Formats: sequence, C-alpha cells, structure tokens
Amino acid sequence: MAVTSFSEASAGPGRGRRIILWRHGQTSWNVERRFQGSTDVELTETGLAQARRAARLLASLKPDAMVASDLRRAAATAAELATLTGLHVTHDEALRETYAGVWQGLTHEEIIARYGDEYAAWKRGEPVRRGGGELETEVADRAAPVVLRHAEKLPEGGTLVVVSHGGTIRTTIGRLLGLDPRNWESLGGLSNCCWSVLGEGARGWRLLEHNAGTLPEPVLGDDD
Repeated sequence: MAVTSFSEASAGPGRGRRIILWRHGQTSWNVERRFQGSTDVELTETGLAQARRAARLLASLKPDAMVASDLRRAAATAAELATLTGLHVTHDEALRETYAGVWQGLTHEEIIARYGDEYAAWKRGEPVRRGGGELETEVADRAAPVVLRHAEKLPEGGTLVVVSHGGTIRTTIGRLLGLDPRNWESLGGLSNCCWSVLGEGARGWRLLEHNAGTLPEPVLGDDD
C-alpha cells in the first residue's frame, strides 16, 4: 500500500510556491543565552538593525503575503518588511515559540545544571516536555497548519514570508518535509534574522535554503 507523506499531501504539483521562514532579530535574552520560549521579549537595537538589513534583501524577492508570530520580537521584525513592501501582516499566536515552562528565563548553563537529564533526552530526539511545556510535535501541530493555510492562498509561483522563532521554524520545516520528529534536531538552528526557504515541487516541499542571510542563488548542476 502506498504511503503519502505530509509534504506530498500538502502541496499541489507544479505550482512552484515558496515559503520563507524568517527568524526574528536579536533580543537581550538571546545575547544572555537565556531561554525565551513564549516570554514576550523585545528586540535590541542590534536586532532592529538586523531586521532592517534582512528586510531589504527579502523585499527584493517580492513576497506576496506575510504572517508572523504575535510576540513583539517577531512582530517588530515583520514590520520592517511590511514598511518596505506595503504587505499586510497577519499575526497569529500559533506561530509563537515553544512554551517551555520553568525553563523560560533560565540561561543555558542553568538549564544544564538543573535539568541536565531532561536536556540530554531532548537532544537525543526523545519526546520531552522541556520545563513541563510543549512537545515539539505539539508546536508543529499548531504552527504548520497556519503556514500551509496561508501558502494555499498564494498565486502560482507566489512567495509567503513567515516570521517566527527558531524552535517553531525547525519543527514546522520538519513537519512540512515529512521528517521523523526524532530527526528534527538535525536541522541546524537559525541565526537571528536569518531564514530558510521551502520550495514546492511535484513531490511536495523541498528545503532549498537553510540559515541563509543573503539572497538565494540558483542550484546549478546535477541536482537542480
């Protein structure tokens, strides 16, 4: 019996749509390596400058639509691209970062010291409610459908920009590519204000760019 993957079931053949998943700019908690989760932390001045630089690049791709997390760091990042493109930004709380309970507000070192076994299990790919919060699959359950719903509204060849958070973007990419959740961690993290690009082909969504900070170049050669 044939098995249809999530990506194959979610993408119509030949429409050539793109999804740009863009992480927000720097916050003070990023600098301190403090776990933010769903805590509403603002951008630093550096973060705003990152958003403005990235927005100039992304605007040249002429996106058709934009949706963003409603947390201030993502909303402020999205606003920079909206200013340049005139696009309306739809804010959706389903695109927030993973809720991580008691981990939120702790530094990386504090998490290791207090919850080392839990942290190690998560890094091994085991389903862990970090700090008593959400599973990664639950984050994908809420975020991926929002992304797909907005992508379905795109014209043929259209581009959607999704402004969100590193963990949420990784789980969403994993879900749209049909990867086993145990392997989602193999997708490296996104730097502040960098993005990943998914392209739609005949067999579903493909990862075209990951952790990019410049405009994507065409793939030339045997794998284009």
